[in-house]
Amino acid sequence: MNIKSYLDSTYLKTAKQAKISEKENTVLVQNFVQETIDEMFKLVMIRPDKVGLAKKLIDSQNSKVLIGTVIGFPEGTNTIEEKLIEAKQAIKDGADELDFVINFEAFKLGEINLVKQEVLQGTQFALQHNKTIKWIIEIAALNGAQIIQITSLIKNVVAANFKEIEFENVFVKSSTGFYKTLDGSPNGATFPAIIAMLENAFPLPVKASGGIKTKEEALEMIKLGVKRIGTSSAKAISEGIETSGSY
Repeated sequence: MNIKSYLDSTYLKTAKQAKISEKENTVLVQNFVQETIDEMFKLVMIRPDKVGLAKKLIDSQNSKVLIGTVIGFPEGTNTIEEKLIEAKQAIKDGADELDFVINFEAFKLGEINLVKQEVLQGTQFALQHNKTIKWIIEIAALNGAQIIQITSLIKNVVAANFKEIEFENVFVKSSTGFYKTLDGSPNGATFPAIIAMLENAFPLPVKASGGIKTKEEALEMIKLGVKRIGTSSAKAISEGIETSGSY
């Protein structure tokens, strides 16, 4: 197995979050994209404002690395109209994959029709533009029953409105990696949550993101059926080096 083909190499910090200047953060992103190209990971996942930069670097080297970006990140509370405007610009800048943060707060408040419409319209938009979409459900903000319910909601909306051949391009994704848990519990992928997602998302693929620190963990996730792994430590994981990275 080539684990690199499963890895979405991820850097999503703003300059403020990284506690560095904008210029330094841009250089860091450039280096990160270059590492993704050199290591031939599946995809580089970056903020929307850095997509154009990544596109130039990747095209200049005739690389097959895909570009992914986040939409409505990290809270997911933007309206679907706002998310679609952001997604449209990301595609214009060169994004191949769009990781939408679902409005999980609306879901928790019982606004199910709002969430269904968001999934329908976001998925329609991505597929009409021949892009892969991943719905981030933010498992750290949900209990076990809610993880099952929101995963099933996404699956049911997609199954009822899209062709089976399109399912492989609509993922359910675990986490942003930026959610702050009150008790210090994990804010990324956990095995119980991923198993629940896999059981309830099928036939949609699942992406595990956040908190995966070893190659062994990544391989076990893949063995369970995960199709993508999101990590800020892709190189270390691919080389079998344990990482202390937060994502």
